[in-house]
Amino acid sequence: MAPREAHTTAEVEAVHKDERYDMRFPSYLGFWKRSVPGLDEAPRFDMYDEPHLKRRKQILADHPEIEDMYGYDTNTVWITVATVAAQVGLAYLFGRVLTEWHWTMVFVAYAIGGSFSTQIGIIFHEFTHNLCAATSLQNRWVGNLGNIPLLVPLAQSFRRYHLEHHTYQGVYGYDPDLPLEWEIRLIGNDPIKKFFWLIIYGVMYIGRGLAQQKQLTRWELYNWAWTIVCDVVLYHVCGPRGMLYLLLSVFLGFGLHPGAAHFIQEHYTFRDGQETYSYYGSGNYFWLNIGYHNEHHDFPLVPWTKLPEVKRVAAEYYDHLAFHTSWCAVLYMFITSSVLAPQSRVVRSLDAHRYARKNLKVPSADEAKGLASVKCEFALRMKKAAEMSMEKVRAQRIIGAQ
Repeated sequence: MAPREAHTTAEVEAVHKDERYDMRFPSYLGFWKRSVPGLDEAPRFDMYDEPHLKRRKQILADHPEIEDMYGYDTNTVWITVATVAAQVGLAYLFGRVLTEWHWTMVFVAYAIGGSFSTQIGIIFHEFTHNLCAATSLQNRWVGNLGNIPLLVPLAQSFRRYHLEHHTYQGVYGYDPDLPLEWEIRLIGNDPIKKFFWLIIYGVMYIGRGLAQQKQLTRWELYNWAWTIVCDVVLYHVCGPRGMLYLLLSVFLGFGLHPGAAHFIQEHYTFRDGQETYSYYGSGNYFWLNIGYHNEHHDFPLVPWTKLPEVKRVAAEYYDHLAFHTSWCAVLYMFITSSVLAPQSRVVRSLDAHRYARKNLKVPSADEAKGLASVKCEFALRMKKAAEMSMEKVRAQRIIGAQ
């Protein structure tokens, strides 16, 4: 059942009946206020579509040269080979050689193996968008290659659900990146629960895809068969202790680890009106610029090596956006802050997404000049309406609790 703030088709049409253009231009930041734990019990609902497709159109009108950055970078293939070889080598080392180094194995599984595992997750991100090689088939096999030390068939399922995330960003019931309702209710704003929730975040991420109860695709079945064969080979080569090292690397790496902090950094709302955040810290050097998330969502056909150039070229669109500089700080803030919790997301109904995408156009440069005089007044009116809607929902919650 959808939360009470979800908007019907009639409500969406009533809000946008006098609009012809999307008045969020040129930044496409929203008019909504973020959901506050304690005052709100669900993510904040927006009446507009996700911002990135329209911002891409706006940016390309000013910087068409960004299209020259589209393509792929085969360096990612060699990084994949090196990462898989190093991780399997460590599994062999702890499985067959250093068999008494128990706590050392755990430490290495977190510090090194966890870093390799999350890097493979980012390689999945690249192959999903066909950014590693020339053809879709080649990219899929880069994903399967990277899947070897993860032991669980993740590559092709990640591709499927991540593309849905791009198509339906924030759409309630369609975006597999959104926390489930029971996660929001169970975790609440308890720092201890948030801490343990982050530890099992990788498991929850898989669970959200499974919750959609979709049939496995042909490539997902291939991924299963490939993984089973690879696991059997790894067991014979590295032994059960080597397999334990690999499992620990996956579990620890996709949990409370700096390399997994981007899951929180990317779309949890740290500021009113902004639903996607970039990270511009040193971690980008190892984790393939995964921090450039606004740039990636705006231009998913640009490989990781060129995302900093996108930011440089279109600086006027990115420099004013809020961003992070420390993944460790992201994790700390999420756990300890009273205004951050699993509910700290912005969502939209499918009706709102489709209506705004179809009917609210991106203005041309001349049209934007003509709209400049009314844009500020319109933004103030929409923000006031958002505040009134927010207060109405909060009042209903208080009355319902009495």
